[in-house]
Amino acid sequence: MRLILMRHGIAVERSEERSDSDRPLTKQGAARVRKAVEGLRELKVKPQVVLTSPYVRARQTAELVAQGLGLPPKRIETSDALLPEAEPSLLYHELRERDETEVLCTGHAPQLDRALALALGTPRSTAPQLKKAGAASIELLRSVPLRGRLIWLLEPSALRRLGRTLS
Repeated sequence: MRLILMRHGIAVERSEERSDSDRPLTKQGAARVRKAVEGLRELKVKPQVVLTSPYVRARQTAELVAQGLGLPPKRIETSDALLPEAEPSLLYHELRERDETEVLCTGHAPQLDRALALALGTPRSTAPQLKKAGAASIELLRSVPLRGRLIWLLEPSALRRLGRTLS
């Protein structure tokens, strides 16, 4: 299975009026996600499903990804395994139950960074970290024990440039 991990875009700041789970993307955050998706398209990213955290900013990112990659909204599924503090092994347990050959997940730090470290078999302290609207592609070689290979990891600015230069 090819797994794409994508961190949500820039969200509005935390406030007393709004819970963390209800923070939406800013206009700039949504625009940067759209441009990053152009880069994903140039990289031939074609997931059959987008799994997303239930938090608003991750769901909005998933919707922009699906729209930009030509997936119907019904191919977006919510997963508690992508909540910010979820144990990353829960995500891989969920993925073992799926038949798709390519899955894209939208979520948060530190969960996605920990999921990346787990798949690569690296200590969390030395694993690469995803920036907002950045993404990584992993080829999952084995599910038990989990083993993956990093194909690419791109900062959001690199994804945006890729989409701009190759379109």
